[in-house]
Amino acid sequence: MGARTGTKPVGAVTRGTTNPNRLRRQDRWIAHTLAPALRRAGALSSGGPVAVDLGYGAAPWTAVELYERLHAVRADVRVVGIEIEPERVLAAQRCARPPALTFRRGGFEVPLDGGERPLLIRAANVLRQYDEDQVAAAWERLCARLAPDGLLVEGTCDEIGRRQSWVALGPEGPRTLTLSTHLASLERPSDLAERLPKALIHRNVPGEPVHALLRDLDRAWASAAPYADFGVRQRWLATVRTIAPDWPLVDTHARHRLGELTLRWAAVAPR
Repeated sequence: MGARTGTKPVGAVTRGTTNPNRLRRQDRWIAHTLAPALRRAGALSSGGPVAVDLGYGAAPWTAVELYERLHAVRADVRVVGIEIEPERVLAAQRCARPPALTFRRGGFEVPLDGGERPLLIRAANVLRQYDEDQVAAAWERLCARLAPDGLLVEGTCDEIGRRQSWVALGPEGPRTLTLSTHLASLERPSDLAERLPKALIHRNVPGEPVHALLRDLDRAWASAAPYADFGVRQRWLATVRTIAPDWPLVDTHARHRLGELTLRWAAVAPR
C-alpha cells in the first residue's frame, strides 16, 4: 500500500465514475507540456521521476493510461495512483506494474515514499464535489507537494471525455486554463460551460471573465459558420483566430487543431 498507511487520508471519497480513455485529452496535453521537465529530470535513488493520478476512481484505467502515455516520453517514469477508498486501492493492484505503476491509499496529503515530490499531480473530477471556497486550500496543499518544476493539473470532464477543461498550476499557483473538446460533436463552444473546473463553473455569469470568454467564443464560432464547409476543424481554427487578439492564448496552431485552447489563468480568474 505504500508510505504512511496509518495516517488518515485528507479528503472525501469521490463518486468514482471512470471509463477507459476518459482522460485521453488531458493525458495528451500533459505529455506534451511536461515533456521538457520529464526529460531533464534527474534519476532518483528509487527510480525515475514520479507522477501522481490522484482520485483515479472505482477502476484504475486513468492511472494505467497516464503511465503508458508518460512512459512514451520518459521510459523510467513512475506513476502512483492514489485513492482514498481502500477497496478501490485493493482492486487496482491487479493492474500494478511495480515499481513503474503502483497504487496506494491517500488523499490531498499525497503520500509518497521518502517524502518524494512528484513532477506531476493530476486530480481529475476530484474537486467537482467540493464547495467552491474549498478549492484554493486544496490547490495550495497539492502545489506544496510538487517538485520545483512540477505541475498540478486539476479539472473536470464529461463521462466519455468529449468535453474537458483543466487548470495547470505550478508550485507558485495557477498558470493556465485549457478548454478541450471533441470538435465533431460540438454545437457551440459554450457547451464546455458544464465542464469548467470547480473554481470557474459557478462564475459563468455576466461580469465574470470566464463568461466573457465563452461569449466571445460563441460569437466567433457563429461568425465562422461558413468555414464549416471545409470541416469543423477549420471552423474551430477560424474561431480561435478571431478571439486571439483579445485573449492571452499561450498554445500553438498544432494544439488548436486538436480542439484545444489554452490561455493565461489571470485572464479568466474569478473577480
